[in-house]
Amino acid sequence: MSNAPVDHGRRRFLTIATSVVGGVGAVGVAVPFIASWNPSERAKQAGAAVTADISKLEPGQLIRVEWRGKPVWIVKRTTETLDQLALTEENLRDPGSDVAQQPAYAQNRHRSIKPDIFVAVGICTHLGCSPSYLPNDFSEQVEGIISGFFCPCHGSKFDMAGRVFQGVPAPTNLVVPPHMFIDDNTIVVGEDEGAV
Repeated sequence: MSNAPVDHGRRRFLTIATSVVGGVGAVGVAVPFIASWNPSERAKQAGAAVTADISKLEPGQLIRVEWRGKPVWIVKRTTETLDQLALTEENLRDPGSDVAQQPAYAQNRHRSIKPDIFVAVGICTHLGCSPSYLPNDFSEQVEGIISGFFCPCHGSKFDMAGRVFQGVPAPTNLVVPPHMFIDDNTIVVGEDEGAV
């Protein structure tokens, strides 16, 4: 060892310089690593909101859009269909929609923002089949009820608010996704800020 005096200023400079270079290197490695945890653009688009034009939707008609890889139904219910919702309640498993299968603004008899427009994920809550929409001949499944959804896989039945009937395999009502109206002719599925 040398008997030369220790230069404390130089030692402090080297310690600080080494710490700064090490810190910059750690940030340089951490930023790409943490960025790799973010979802890809493809994944972001798969979960993105979907806009649907409902200006040409006729009473009783159903259109389908895809959101998050699932079919979403948009149905324009007739006045007669809306009147029949009250008739089915005594035969339903969850008529008040107490199980959280819908946003709070859709926890009503219609399970919708606007009574005449119903939005639901078109997947049966039993095993994931896609029920059939029966606009005029649901009475073959439930006597006295004109319209509804019937899952042919295992016989689950849903009324025109997506509420499940008792005595069928499906345990819960159909899922109502978050949605909102931009105007009377445009609906956005997957977002619900400003829902009325």
